[in-house]
Amino acid sequence: MGGIGIGTRIGRLTVLEPTGEKKSRYTVWRCRCDCGGEILLDTRCLQRGTIKDCGCQTVVRPGQRDISGQRFGRLMAIGPTEERGPRGSIIWRCRCDCGNEVGVELGQLTAGYRKSCGCLSHPPLKDFIGRRFGRLTVIDYAGKRTGMHQWLCRCDCNRETVVGQTLLQNGKTKSCGCLQASIYRENLGLTEGTSVTMLRAVKSGRLIKTNTSGYNGVYFNKKRELWVAQITFQGKTRYLGSYHQLADAVKARQRGEEIYDQFLEQLEEEALEHRDSKERQCIAHDRQ
Repeated sequence: MGGIGIGTRIGRLTVLEPTGEKKSRYTVWRCRCDCGGEILLDTRCLQRGTIKDCGCQTVVRPGQRDISGQRFGRLMAIGPTEERGPRGSIIWRCRCDCGNEVGVELGQLTAGYRKSCGCLSHPPLKDFIGRRFGRLTVIDYAGKRTGMHQWLCRCDCNRETVVGQTLLQNGKTKSCGCLQASIYRENLGLTEGTSVTMLRAVKSGRLIKTNTSGYNGVYFNKKRELWVAQITFQGKTRYLGSYHQLADAVKARQRGEEIYDQFLEQLEEEALEHRDSKERQCIAHDRQ
């Protein structure tokens, strides 16, 4: 019985007799508390010494985890309540270093999800009016939402937007969104809603990742058992026909790509005209 027998003392408990019952193959004992109350405990529980009375002096019930006096961040666990969280976890009454008391689920405390009464997650209001963050200038306070102070900002593009204080401080938001859009357009080389970078990649023979036919804009329609040719330009997909032979679909696609050639040629002409105009301006400036 692992050292547990009649007369064994565990805290305020005295082992009286075995009950003849088993719990997970461990003998269940009847024990009497110094207050006169009785409780049934198995050998393993008595050996561990986790329960030392019938419940008369501890607010933690038999079988419950006792975290009384333990610290979790700024929170000190005081004692369990009768309440349960959404997942059935015991709600513990805790005192925060700021002086507030709050009820927190046991699981949130032990997992480290809660470390304060909420004072840590609500930063103090700062005077940001007039300060710049990237392309944003703070012009007014916009209140608090979801625990975060909000600021009304004017972007260099003259648009106004509301941004959280934390997002301004950590630099995650630097514009009304125009900065990211500008970077996106530059990376793709967008002109008139068309990615010049992608057009040139297609013209060079680079295949789109999802292509399975070996030719951009050509795919096999299993239901109709035909090769389909199509082309996408300025956000619109144009149907170029369906064919029994792959070669015919490829030719249709190649004819359709003439629109790409015309577009790229027009861009090159405009670029040359712009360069010539700049050169003429420079020459005129030098003569003055």
